[in-house]
Amino acid sequence: MTQKTATPTMPREVWVMVSASFVIALGYGVVAPALPEFARSFNVGVTAASAIVSAFAIMRLVFAPSTGRLVNRFGERPMYLLGLLIVALSTLASAFAQSYWQLMLFRGLGGIGSVMFSVSAMGLMIRISPPAIRGRVSGLYSSSFVLGSITGPLLGGALVGFGLRVPFVVYAVALFGAIAVVHLQLRDSTLATIDENASVAVMPLASAMRLGAYRSAVATAAIFGWVYAMRVSLVPLYFAIVLKQPNGVAGLALATYACGDVLAMMPAGRLSDRIGRRPLIIVGMIVLALATLTLALTHSVGIAFASTLVAGLGTGMVSPSQQAALADIMFGHGRGGPVLVTYQMSQDMGTVIGPVAGGFLAQEWGFPTAFTVTAILAGCAAAAWIAVRDTMVVRAA
Repeated sequence: MTQKTATPTMPREVWVMVSASFVIALGYGVVAPALPEFARSFNVGVTAASAIVSAFAIMRLVFAPSTGRLVNRFGERPMYLLGLLIVALSTLASAFAQSYWQLMLFRGLGGIGSVMFSVSAMGLMIRISPPAIRGRVSGLYSSSFVLGSITGPLLGGALVGFGLRVPFVVYAVALFGAIAVVHLQLRDSTLATIDENASVAVMPLASAMRLGAYRSAVATAAIFGWVYAMRVSLVPLYFAIVLKQPNGVAGLALATYACGDVLAMMPAGRLSDRIGRRPLIIVGMIVLALATLTLALTHSVGIAFASTLVAGLGTGMVSPSQQAALADIMFGHGRGGPVLVTYQMSQDMGTVIGPVAGGFLAQEWGFPTAFTVTAILAGCAAAAWIAVRDTMVVRAA
C-alpha cells in the first residue's frame, strides 16, 4: 500500500530563474517591433531587414556546440550570466549602430549569448527542480516566458514612439538588472552550483540517443521550432491576406495563440507530475494537429480565432511536459553538455527552416498546404511518443 507523500515546496532558485526568464522574454518582445524598421532605416530592403532576425538564429546554431563544451568546463551558472552579459552588451551596442552591417554584427553576437544562456538555463532548471514537482516547475518557467513574450511587444510598440533606438536601451538595462539579481541570489546556492573540484558526470550523447524518449524529444523539439515559426510568420499573413483582416486583427491572432499557451501550461505541468509526461505530449500534439488542420480548411474569421486558441492549448500541454521529460532523462548526470545542446539545436533548426519552408509552401501551393504539412508534422510527433516509455520515475512511498 502506498503512502501519499508531501509535495515539495518550490525552491527559491526556481523563482529567481522564472523571474529572469520573464524579464528576458519581455525585453526580447520590446525589441521585436522596432528591429525590422530600425534595419530599414539604413536604407535596405525587406529581405535585408529580415536577415537581421536570421543572423541571430544562425549564430545560435553555429555556436551551440561550443556552448556545450564551455558549460561542461565552467558550469551552467557562470555561462548563464556570461550569456546574458553578451546579449546585454550587444543589445546596447545595437542601439548605437551607425550602419546596417554594424547592426547585423551586434545582433549576431547577441545570438551567441542567447544560446549560451538558453542551454545553461536548461541545465540549471534540471538541477534545481525537485523531481516530484518537475512538471509544475516546467509549467511555471514556460508560462513566465510566454507572458513576457505577450507583454513585451505591447511595451515595445509604445517605446518606439520615443525613437527606434530606445527599445534596445531599455532591453539592455533590464538585462543588466537580471544579471545582478541572478548573480546575487544564486552565488551561494548549493542547488545551482556543482563543486568545481569534484568529478562531474556528463551524459554522453550516444547514451541519450539510445533512449527512445530522448529521440522523440529531439524530434518534437524540431517540430516545435517549425510550429513556432509558422505561428509567427504565417498566421498573421493568413489573417491579413486570405481572411482580409487588418494588421491589428492579425496581431491579435498571435495574442490569442499565446493565451492558449498560458492557460494550458500550469495545469499541464501539474498533471504531468501525476500521470506522466507522455500522455500530455501525445494529446497536446494531436490537439495542435487538429487545430492547425482546421485553420487550413476554414475561411471563417471566428473559426480561425478559435483554432488558434485551441492550437495554443495544444502547445501549452506539450511544452512543460516535454521540458520535464528532458529533465527526467538528464537528472543525476551533472552537466548537460552535448545532450542539452543537441536538443536546443534541433529546436533552433526547426525555427530557422520553418519560415523558409512554410513560406515556400504557402507561396507555391497556398496557405492550406503549409498548415496541412504542419499538422502532419505535429501528428508525427505524437506518433513518436506512442511507442516509447514514459520518463517519469514512479516514486515509492
